[in-house]
Amino acid sequence: MFKKILSSTLVIGMVLGVLLWGGFNWSLELTNTEQFCISCHEMEANVYQELQQTVHWSNRTGVRATCPDCHVPKEWTHKVVRKIKASKELYHWMLGTIDTPQKFDDYRLTMAMSEWKRMKQSDSRECRNCHDFASMDLAKQEERSAERHEPHFWEVHDGKDPSQTCIDCHKGIAHKLPVGWEAAVKADPLLRPAATSVAN
Repeated sequence: MFKKILSSTLVIGMVLGVLLWGGFNWSLELTNTEQFCISCHEMEANVYQELQQTVHWSNRTGVRATCPDCHVPKEWTHKVVRKIKASKELYHWMLGTIDTPQKFDDYRLTMAMSEWKRMKQSDSRECRNCHDFASMDLAKQEERSAERHEPHFWEVHDGKDPSQTCIDCHKGIAHKLPVGWEAAVKADPLLRPAATSVAN
């Protein structure tokens, strides 16, 4: 009798565990789509419209980056951490911090600085899911881009870590730069050493 109860409990526990784990992962992936991101009118009306005017939306290769491609890590552990931190964003959404175009623009610098710091601290991990210095063909890049990428290309080929990361130079690559961003970057210890140029 005890063995049957123990067996039944184990089976029920395993089934519940699989269902809960599956449900958690399903929910996680559901919130990791562009449709979910732009379900908030603040995102759809502002940054999503800006994205559509950039090379990440339409380009010669036909590869389109979506919101989660740039803002959510692919690795499970990093993804869960990012989702937990995103709860702060939901809090501000409920408060109405950015619920009008004027409020959105007023808060744009704070949001941008937060995202730039996150990307800097992760060595632009989400950029590197698609872009890699070692795989670049500098001869096929515009002269300006090739000149800026060349030192990092050789650092990687010499077995060194690149001295800069993508976000150091590519602020504003997918969204409008906020007013006062250059001064704010120069004043921030984490971002200050980085180049403040913007690639279009």
